[in-house]
Amino acid sequence: MLLAAALTLMSASPADTLRYTVLIAGNPAGSQVVIRETATTTRTRFEFNDRGRGPNVEALVTIGSAGIPSAVTITGNDYLKSPVDERFSSTGERAEWSSPAERGSVQGKTVFYVPLNAPPDHLAALARALLQAPGRRLPLLPAGEARIEQVGEGIMKNGSTTRHVTGYAISGLDFTPAYLWLENDGALFVIASGWSSVVREGWDSSVAVLTAVQDSLSRARERETARRLADRPTGPVAFTGATLFDAPNARLIPNTTVLVEGSRIQAVGPDGSVSIPAAARRIDARGKTLLPGLWDMHAHAGNVDGPLNISAGVTSIRDMANDADQLLEIQRSWDEGRAIGPRVVKAGFIDGRGPYQGPGKALVTTREEALTWVDWFADHGYDQIKLYSSLDTALVRPIAERAHARGLRLSGHIPNHLTARGAVQDGYDEIQHTNMLFLNFLGDTIDTRTPARFTSVGRYGASLDVRSDSVQAFLRFLKERRTVVDPTLATFEGMFIAGPGEMSPGDSSMAVHLPAQVRRSLLTGGLPASGELRATYRASYANMLRMVKALYDAGITIVAGTDCTAGFCLHRELELYSQAGIPNAQILRIATYVPAQVMHREDRLGAIAPGKLADLIVVDGDPVADIAAMRRVALVMKNGVIYDPAAVARSIGVTP
Repeated sequence: MLLAAALTLMSASPADTLRYTVLIAGNPAGSQVVIRETATTTRTRFEFNDRGRGPNVEALVTIGSAGIPSAVTITGNDYLKSPVDERFSSTGERAEWSSPAERGSVQGKTVFYVPLNAPPDHLAALARALLQAPGRRLPLLPAGEARIEQVGEGIMKNGSTTRHVTGYAISGLDFTPAYLWLENDGALFVIASGWSSVVREGWDSSVAVLTAVQDSLSRARERETARRLADRPTGPVAFTGATLFDAPNARLIPNTTVLVEGSRIQAVGPDGSVSIPAAARRIDARGKTLLPGLWDMHAHAGNVDGPLNISAGVTSIRDMANDADQLLEIQRSWDEGRAIGPRVVKAGFIDGRGPYQGPGKALVTTREEALTWVDWFADHGYDQIKLYSSLDTALVRPIAERAHARGLRLSGHIPNHLTARGAVQDGYDEIQHTNMLFLNFLGDTIDTRTPARFTSVGRYGASLDVRSDSVQAFLRFLKERRTVVDPTLATFEGMFIAGPGEMSPGDSSMAVHLPAQVRRSLLTGGLPASGELRATYRASYANMLRMVKALYDAGITIVAGTDCTAGFCLHRELELYSQAGIPNAQILRIATYVPAQVMHREDRLGAIAPGKLADLIVVDGDPVADIAAMRRVALVMKNGVIYDPAAVARSIGVTP
């Protein structure tokens, strides 16, 4: 069957013009048009709008022997609107490539170039080349290797029209295999996922069907990984000789024994004072620090985030916007141990309709719609509501009142034409992202639905004096209202610091651990800027760190969230708090006990004490002396199950 499919793909000629719809969270957001200009040359135009961000590129690709591109030119702009000018050429004896991010050449290899800014159709070109390659494997440029396997086939129906499609999984591009479905002539039919999809125009209904097939394959792979890597003790486990981090009091206690049985901590005390059953497994933690499992308070959970988080010691996350059905399945799989991942606390996402609407189903224009969604989230086990930028500001107060009446917290971006102060006055319990605090002092004229919520802070943030009377008065106001702030400094670092071909310090620290093609993506740079403007952006970012220290000094509750690469970014977030001047012991408390308090789970999580759930991590070193020690997680226990972080990382292609 696989050989027949490959022969069909090699001999067929795709149609002259193919049109595709880009879907984000199920809503149309853009398009791809593939034009076959000659027997070997295609021109592809690809664009989408994601809340004012999104690429707009044109790719001209010439296919040489064995289906491998001999020339690629891509121009336009990338997701953050930076200019794109990417070029590749190969004579068969020498290949060269260049872009604003990288430049290189190689002699005499048959390799497939993977552009940084490729339209989705380039994945189909890679699939066609792999199906012709010996062993269905190809070396990639600039690095790595891709492999392909067939994963399914079927007949899709759209009214009276049918199409036969074949599914493939390509490994070597990302943490997990990339799925796509091709038609009999080798043309791309769909690249489907729960978040974003590219599908042949008019065939949107096929996305859910094919996503379900992919999800089934992913779940099988995850079950096998969890079965292999989850160490489920059959009796008590005793950690001895540990330096315990007492999270509620932000202090270290040396020479401590912790006894765990099942999913609970049974006893904690000085070495020699805790009765350890004879049959208990003993784990010598001398020279190491034993901490409660970490929290990431700003996540958007996907399947790969489970192992990324667990390998980094993150045992609980707060999901701040997701597809409700997809998130529920992910949560169940992690809770039931069918896949490796943290605990999940859920925030429901509500926005208004419009050209910059957020990626969700809860899009509202009336009070009745808004309150119906609040009730839906409350009825389905959510703890919080997150509001977004396009919401009608008149709806904030009634949403807050209903959310609080249903026992939910309220937080989010600051809706357009509202300030942070106004949002808190209307009922916000928490503010996401440091940039929203800076926007408070630029008034309500910035269109916060667009990337101006970033660029305006980049241009003017450096000039805001965080010691000024106006800022200090605002901080006192937040303190009086008991407002929580989720700074997400790590996600802004790449945006404000890095230019094309550069990595931010945070990205550099994780790059060496990542799969080759994932690592390359870190070179694309942040917000478009050069020269003096980039220097201004960097100065504004430095002021973001000062703002977070000012929050801490004012006694405002901070929770550590990321909104970027799971696991790695939380470690970087904590390092940035340390750079800002917050004491390391308090940072560890912010990442463990404080989120449990904020989410009303301090009765079971956030500390290592008798009766608490057995979520804890062993770190090689002393993170109070050096916060970077948090990158050296040596063991993770979630709900009494033990994981080797290095083995979990390797399961998704990450080098420990």
